[in-house]
Amino acid sequence: MYYQSTEISPLQRNVYEINIETGEKKILTPRLGTNDVQFSPSFDYFVNTYSNINTPTEIGVYDRAGKEVRIIEQNKELAQKAMDYGFEKVEFFKFKTSDNTELNGYMIKPANFDPTKKYPVFMNLYGGPGSQQVLDKWSSGDRYWYQMMADKGYIIACVDNRGTGGRGEAFKKCTYLELGKLETADQIEAAKYLGNLPFADKNRIGIFGWSYGGFMSSSCLFKGNDVFKAAISVAPVTSWRWYDNIYTERYMQTEKTNPNGYKDNSPVNFADKLKGNLLLVHGMGDDNVHFQNAAELVNALVKANKQFDTYYYPNRNHGIYGGNTRLHLYTKMTNFLLEKL
Repeated sequence: MYYQSTEISPLQRNVYEINIETGEKKILTPRLGTNDVQFSPSFDYFVNTYSNINTPTEIGVYDRAGKEVRIIEQNKELAQKAMDYGFEKVEFFKFKTSDNTELNGYMIKPANFDPTKKYPVFMNLYGGPGSQQVLDKWSSGDRYWYQMMADKGYIIACVDNRGTGGRGEAFKKCTYLELGKLETADQIEAAKYLGNLPFADKNRIGIFGWSYGGFMSSSCLFKGNDVFKAAISVAPVTSWRWYDNIYTERYMQTEKTNPNGYKDNSPVNFADKLKGNLLLVHGMGDDNVHFQNAAELVNALVKANKQFDTYYYPNRNHGIYGGNTRLHLYTKMTNFLLEKL
């Protein structure tokens, strides 16, 4: 039998062969990082798609003993571009919360890092059930933006809270019926941990998330108003009352059976706690997290007489893209951070 496992570390993905008669096991992909394999019909060969957090994806063919047959792609051009642009190395870290829960994170230190200086901290997250951002795997997209922000003098950090994947059933399912409660508490503790590092400015900590991450970033800014100075919330769920039932009721049951779970974990109900700087972004044609979520949060913020920044994109869906849209959005988010953080 062949299987992929996290048994070395939650950050790793390796593939093993195990003899189901004897229990004898061997690793087919010994390199640390993320290994995804596709076997030939006879299982005599496999294609391994490999990367780690600082190494772009490499693809090779191997025999069943794990011996290299040939390399298909090494991504040398991309690796060279990362060097040319001065990408900073991504470093993993871990810490324990006040209730002794160990959490994993990654960090990108600013360009020309000086440990005697104090730098603002820019956190990013998703945090949803079974997800994982802190993984020893090359990623594109926002990671390039984070490298640019590190180049502008920010500590970039990401922490996987309780409820995320790779850590077993108990860790993943502990958020059941209260999506957002433990996750927000963990992110607030992560911000406090990062703020106490000797090279971090604890008075300038910001956080960014999209979708479930937007739900989390707004929750963190409201409930952690003594910790976070700024948050960017893109396409956030603001109450589980307004998200689709096949997802919500899987984790939260119904509002009728779990009223406190819905009420106590809705950013709309904590808008009056806003002290820092909020940028709220949503596509008005969002077919996943409907625009109602943003509109209701705006109503709550206005009712509480809280000032905030907002950007809406007509006819854009949950991905908020098309033409110059992404460039426009990321320019706005960059300028917001430069001004507020």
